[in-house]
This record gives sequence, structure tokens and C-alpha cells, in this order.
Amino acid sequence: MTAGLRAGLVGLGSMGRHHARVLAGLEGVQLVGVVDPMGDKNGWAQGAPVLSTVEELLSLGVDYAVVACPTALHEEVGLQLAEAGVCALIEKPVADTVEGARRLVDAFESRGLVAGVGHIERCNPALRSLRSRLEAGELGEVFQVVTRRQGPFPHRIADVGVVKDLATHDIDLTGWVTGQTYTSIAAHTVSKSGRPHEDMVSAVGQLSDGTMVNHLVNWLSPLKERFTSVTGERGTFIADTLTADLTFHSNAAVATEWEALQAFRGVSEGDMIRYAIAKREPLLVEHELFRDAVRGVSKDICTLREGLRTVEVAAAVLESARSGRTVTTFVEELAAHGT
Repeated sequence: MTAGLRAGLVGLGSMGRHHARVLAGLEGVQLVGVVDPMGDKNGWAQGAPVLSTVEELLSLGVDYAVVACPTALHEEVGLQLAEAGVCALIEKPVADTVEGARRLVDAFESRGLVAGVGHIERCNPALRSLRSRLEAGELGEVFQVVTRRQGPFPHRIADVGVVKDLATHDIDLTGWVTGQTYTSIAAHTVSKSGRPHEDMVSAVGQLSDGTMVNHLVNWLSPLKERFTSVTGERGTFIADTLTADLTFHSNAAVATEWEALQAFRGVSEGDMIRYAIAKREPLLVEHELFRDAVRGVSKDICTLREGLRTVEVAAAVLESARSGRTVTTFVEELAAHGT
């Protein structure tokens, strides 16, 4: 397999076309076929044969496939690939239900197949640098993670709401950069666009180490924003994932001479640093990492089990919004409502 991998793609929509472009130029990989029942009306297949079914793709012989079809089809397509012994990179979210995500985890893990989820923010240069700095202890104890992800309504999305489409980015990146898991979540949602799904969510939660998290996500803003801040005992990191910029606002150590304030130990404004970061295309990095995982030389991917956990938290967000309660034990709460 190290001599060259044969890859396939399922889905040639707005995200699939980018996967096709990257796969066609990926070193050590040959794009051998693309599945899309609608054909290739826009010439996005990069010269690869366009097929109607997953079975046709499997008949060509592939080492792995990228699943970029609508979310509701992820489980069906993923199970087909697992049963055929084919590794898979599945676009996020891994499935549209917790049970579907769990079945995918079981199918690939039981066969010892490499499988990952396309949580592309893990490959954003700003967030990769942020994670490395947190792991190195540069911030000290982490107190809070805040994300804002808002912009206009994307007409490409029809089968899920803003929680499963956009908020899953923030859920995954928060757990990934901190190395923690969610222990509770409380949320409110609204739907103003006339669609059956929610288009705005505000959520507050807590991670396993006590870190507080806040997420604001919507499809109702003319302002496009991708903001992540992590505040800790030494200051605040701010990542703009649109520009891949990472800045650090440090706490200043200033002596307080005013006796009445000496008992209050707060922080004051210190230096601000914008880091110089090599900025490679996140999708290319994602594909390189998955290719290397299939080759057995790297494990730096978002696993299906991690993707399952993100789907569990997203379902907990929706359950909290529906019930008006804070959800603290995701599996039990969701199973009780058949999510």
C-alpha cells in the first residue's frame, strides 16, 4: 500500500468537489472513481470516472474512500465500505443520529479498518498552533473556551440544522484543543428561516476538568465570523480560523499600591502577540494525515469514536433546547428519547 493508494469519492457536491481536487493531486494516491447519481455536470471529477453506485466504485478496487454525500446517507454508505473492507474518511458529522454513529464505529473497529471524520478545523493552522501551545502549558490552567461561528444561510444544506452542520465544528475543536470531554450542556435554539431545522443556537457547557465553554452559532448573520478564544491563568489565546491567525493577550503583573484593592487579585492588560504561522490548506493537511493513517505511519486523525462523541454532544444540545433542561449524562438522556 505504501507504493500508492487507490482512493474513491462518494458525493460530488459543494464539499465533494474540493475533496476531488485534493485527491487528484495528492502524492501517493490515485483517484480511481467518483460516485454521484447526478453525474458531473460541472466538471469537478478531475477526469476520474463518474459512477452511479458505491458497488461500482468497490468493483474498481479501492483502499479507501471519502464520503461527502448528504449527512443522512453517511451511515448507509459507510456500512457498505466497512463490509467491503475499505477504509473511510467520512465528512462531519459522522452520522445524523447517535445510534447511526455508533453502528459506524462498531462496523469499522470490529474489522480493524482505519476510519476518520472530516472535522477540518483540526487542520486549521491557527488551531493546530493553539493546541500545541496549550499542551506545552503556555496558558497555564484553562478557565474558559468561547466560540462564535456565524454567517449567512448556506443553500447547500437541506437535511440538518445549524447544530449538526456548524456547531459540530466547535464541539469537536473545543474537546480537541483542550484534551477534555463535555460533561454538561445547556442550550437554546430558534428557527427563523422557515425551515424545519434550527438556524441559531446558544449553548453553555462544562468540560471534564471544569473548564466552562460557550458556543454561539447561527445562519442568520450577514457577518461571517469564525472565532475561538481560550482564557486561562496567563492570558487569552484568540484564533480566527477564517484568516488562520492566532494572537495571545497576556496578563500583566502590575503591583497594586492602592491598599483597598490589594485584597482583590485580578488581571491587567499585558502584551499582545500575533504569531507567524505557516498556513497550508486545511483540507490538504486533512487528506495527508488520513493517507498516512491508512499507510500505518500516523494516527493524527479524528477517529470515528471521537466523531461519535461529537454527535452525542450535538444531540444533547438539541435535547436541552427541546426540554429546557441541562443535559449532563448524554448517553442515558439521549437513549431515553430515542435520539
